[in-house]
Amino acid sequence: MVRQLEERHVDCFLPVYRSVRRWKDRRKELDLVLFPGYVFVHLDLKDRLQVLQVPSVVRFVSFSGHPAPLPDAEIEALISGLAKGVKAEPHPYLKVGHRVHVKYGPLAGTQGILVRRKDKFRLVLSIDLIMRSVAVEVDEADVEPC
Repeated sequence: MVRQLEERHVDCFLPVYRSVRRWKDRRKELDLVLFPGYVFVHLDLKDRLQVLQVPSVVRFVSFSGHPAPLPDAEIEALISGLAKGVKAEPHPYLKVGHRVHVKYGPLAGTQGILVRRKDKFRLVLSIDLIMRSVAVEVDEADVEPC
C-alpha cells in the first residue's frame, strides 16, 4: 500500500519496528508494522480521493463524517524517535496512568504514560485519535511528572 501511495506522490508514513522471531531451527529479525491497519498520510483534503482509490484503503479516520487530522507534533515525534533509533514496540492503549513529560533525548517535548517493566522504564506514547499506543524505552532521568 505504501508503494502505491508513493507512486501517487502522496506523503505517507508507515512506522515499523524490529522484532526477533524464533522458530525451532532458526531466528530471524523482521520489520513489523507498529500500528497494524494504519498508514499516516499528509495531504490537502481536496486530494483525499487519490488515497481512497488505492485498493487496500478502506477509509480515513473520521469524526462526524470529517477526516480527523493528527497533531503534527505527535507524528513528527514518532518519525524523529524512530529515525534516531529509539527502540519501539506495540503496547496496549492506555488511557489512565502517570503522565510524564520527556525533557531530554530524542523524544524531548513529548508526553506519555510511564510504566515499569522488568526494572526498565518505558514511556507509552498514545495517539488518542486512533486509540493506539507504542512503548519506548526511556531513562528515568529524562522524564518529569506533568
